[in-house]
Amino acid sequence: MFKVGLTGGIGSGKTTVAELFAAKGVPVLDADRVARDLVEPGQPALAAIAGRFGPDILKAGCLDRERLRRIVFADPAERRWLEALLHPRVYAELERRMAALATPYCLLVVPLLLETGRRGLVDRLLVVDCPVGLQRQRLQTRDGIDAAQANRMLSAQIDRPQRQAAADDILENTGTVADLAGPVERLHRLYLALASDSRPGNAAPPP
Repeated sequence: MFKVGLTGGIGSGKTTVAELFAAKGVPVLDADRVARDLVEPGQPALAAIAGRFGPDILKAGCLDRERLRRIVFADPAERRWLEALLHPRVYAELERRMAALATPYCLLVVPLLLETGRRGLVDRLLVVDCPVGLQRQRLQTRDGIDAAQANRMLSAQIDRPQRQAAADDILENTGTVADLAGPVERLHRLYLALASDSRPGNAAPPP
C-alpha cells in the first residue's frame, strides 16, 4: 500500500486537511490520536508518566494534558523523556494499523515525522504550510495560551524551510477550508495514480 505522510508545523491546519482526505474515503492514521490512546487509564505509558511526574499529573485518573504540556514545553529534558517513552509505541501502533488496511493509499498524520527521523516510513511527504505568524495566531486562539507559550511550542519543531525542503508536495493553508478543496482533490488524484503505479507488475520497464 502506498503511504503518504502528512506533516506541518503546529497550527498549520493538518487536521483540517486530513479531514478533507478522509471525506474522500482515504484511511487516515493520526499519530496524535494513537498517542492519546496509549495514555488512556490502565495503559502502561500512563503509569510511566505518573511515575515520572507524580500523581498531580492525573485528574480523576486520567492524564491532565494541559499540565503535562506546560511541563514538557518548559523543560526540554522532560519533553525528550516523554518523546522517548511514546514515539516508539506510536510508530509500532501505526505500523500495526497500516498492516490491516487494504486500500490504494493511506494518509499518516505525524506532526514530528521529520523531527523523529522517520521520513522513510512513508513513500511521499505532504507538508501543510503557512507563515509562522499565522501558526502562532492559530495556536493562541486554539489553545488559549499567550505568545510566549506559543513560541515555546513552535520552537520545539524544526523550522519552516526545513519542512519545505523535505516535502514532495506543499499545501498552502492561509485561507478558508473551501480554498483547500481543489488542491486536496488534485493531490488525491495524484496519490491514487502513484499508488497504482507502485503496485507489483505496474513498474515502468527499464530503459
